[in-house]
Amino acid sequence: MTKSSTVDERVRTASIFQKILRRPEFGAFLGAVAIFILFASTDTTGNFAGPGGIAGWTDIAAPIGIVGISVALLMIAGEFDLSTGVMVGTTGLLVGMMVTELGMNIWLAIFIALLFAAVVGFINGYVVVKTKLPSFIVTLATFFVLKGANMAYTKFVTGSVRVTGTDKAEGFDSAAAIFASTFGSDNFQISLLWWLGLTIVATLVLTRTRFGNWIFAVGGDANAARNAGVPVDRTKIILFMYTAISAALVGIMFVLRLKGMQAGQGVGQEFYYIIAAAVGGTLLTGGAGSAIGAAIGALIMGMAYIGIPFSRWDSDWTSTFLGIILFTAVLINLYIGRKAKGGKK
Repeated sequence: MTKSSTVDERVRTASIFQKILRRPEFGAFLGAVAIFILFASTDTTGNFAGPGGIAGWTDIAAPIGIVGISVALLMIAGEFDLSTGVMVGTTGLLVGMMVTELGMNIWLAIFIALLFAAVVGFINGYVVVKTKLPSFIVTLATFFVLKGANMAYTKFVTGSVRVTGTDKAEGFDSAAAIFASTFGSDNFQISLLWWLGLTIVATLVLTRTRFGNWIFAVGGDANAARNAGVPVDRTKIILFMYTAISAALVGIMFVLRLKGMQAGQGVGQEFYYIIAAAVGGTLLTGGAGSAIGAAIGALIMGMAYIGIPFSRWDSDWTSTFLGIILFTAVLINLYIGRKAKGGKK
């Protein structure tokens, strides 16, 4: 009896190249390299690839990346949060009004702002899992509630749509050193270190913990995950809280750095966070993605924002360029994903 030369599909192993292709952030990495080469070669200032230019585009990318990572984890679990952008402004305004109108120590104000964001995130998650309403609708409603409250309440309290003078609060210097300082001769923002640290932590959670397995399971098939004993509702609520808290962290960074906050700050940024996650290989349908990919997606956006003016292109085309990046990245990720299905891990 001759042995069949056919290899069983179930036991076939993947090559190293196929394993690399399967990484959700691989397409984003290629895109980042291409965009870096594009702007470095068309840069008319000679600064884009230098330390000053890097400090510039990481300054743009870091806040997007901090929230984009949390949004990516939520999207992997199959949900969206459209209130993250307005939450940046809400928490910044909250900190500003507590220290300027109530004379509160800024550290206490920061704690209350983070607690407020956690409560809003909990409400978003609880409503989604209990009512089964689409998270798109629930968080869109939260977006409008907070947006209106930001404008109306800030104007009622301060007589304008801006809070100023947060630098006079007790504890400002120590808080600014942690959340809004710079380092290095080229003035890199400390938000860069927060971004890198959160990327590492989120990656470890996704790849090395039970909770990370729960996230993928919930996004892949919530019913199957529930039948397997995964706490689906609790996992989603925690992720909604994480997205709100990460947005609050960025809001705190902005109010300390700018020493004030506009009522409209952050509105519209929620789409940038989703773009960063999607460009980084996170599926809009859930079940796949990575924190590293979202970080790379944010980096691409930072390079675009700085690279376009450095290359003397009309900056009005920035949003169009980002849209093209998003569409192209999704197609590349789809193509790479199909090419990678040649073997099992």
